[in-house]
Amino acid sequence: MEENKQGYDPSEFEDDDYMTPQPDAGKSIRGYRIVIIILSVILVALSALYFSIHRQQMIDNQLLQSDRDSIQNDLGRLMTDFDNLQVTNDSISAGLTIERDRADSLMTRLKKERSWNLAKIKQYEKEVGTLRTIMKGYIRQIDSLNTLNKKLISENVGYRKEISSAKLRAEMAEEKAAELDNKVRVGAVIRARDITLAALNANSKPVSRVKNAARLRVDFVLTANELATPGEKTIYVRITSPDGYVLTTEAMPTFDFEGERLSYSAMREVDYQNQDLDVGIFYNSTGFAAGTYTVQLFCEGRLIGTSQIAMR
Repeated sequence: MEENKQGYDPSEFEDDDYMTPQPDAGKSIRGYRIVIIILSVILVALSALYFSIHRQQMIDNQLLQSDRDSIQNDLGRLMTDFDNLQVTNDSISAGLTIERDRADSLMTRLKKERSWNLAKIKQYEKEVGTLRTIMKGYIRQIDSLNTLNKKLISENVGYRKEISSAKLRAEMAEEKAAELDNKVRVGAVIRARDITLAALNANSKPVSRVKNAARLRVDFVLTANELATPGEKTIYVRITSPDGYVLTTEAMPTFDFEGERLSYSAMREVDYQNQDLDVGIFYNSTGFAAGTYTVQLFCEGRLIGTSQIAMR
């Protein structure tokens, strides 16, 4: 009653609409709030999904980068292995050069590649694997050739030893044969013995003084020798006077002895039949002096007898 007294009239507010809550307005506000909440949830989910995808992409990129680096390193080692292969076989060397060029081309492609994915990784891995398989094939060929070369070298060394041994035996046999041949040739030489020198006059009668001689006669015996070749033999005689001069004729004939031409006093051909043969050779001249004369006999290029004889 006091409120009414104070002039408050409730009826005054009965017609004011804003003082009365509206049901539709409340529902609209709640709807906006729900939408905002849903959108916020979606935004948070999308953000989480984005960061998850981004993180996974970074991980995938790191893995791709790691795979690329691994492939590049493998290819680099493979190229080094190609460079380290030393071969002398022309065919294998040419093949290695071609494969090494392929590896260079692949390395260039790897370094220029900007778009990487799993398919390209697999492709490059396959190409590197193919190159490695090819290189292993060459390594097997080289090892096979090296094994064969070692075998051939071993066999060659064995053959060389055998050849060397056979050559040594042949040389020894040749030396023995030469020694035997030399002995035979030496043994086959006809020797002269019993060499004498006689002073004769013009009628071939002996004189006591050589100064009175008109000719000299050298007598000797060709000794029997079964190893000597029988037949006609030419005997050369050199008579050296006491003053050291070889007695010879005006024609000054010579014969060959050990590569030199020697003058001789007289010569004679005889028929030798491997039996003792008495031979006499004459030298005609005058003015002989008393003293010691040297007589040398030669046959078939050899000195067959010599003697020093004193003449009065």
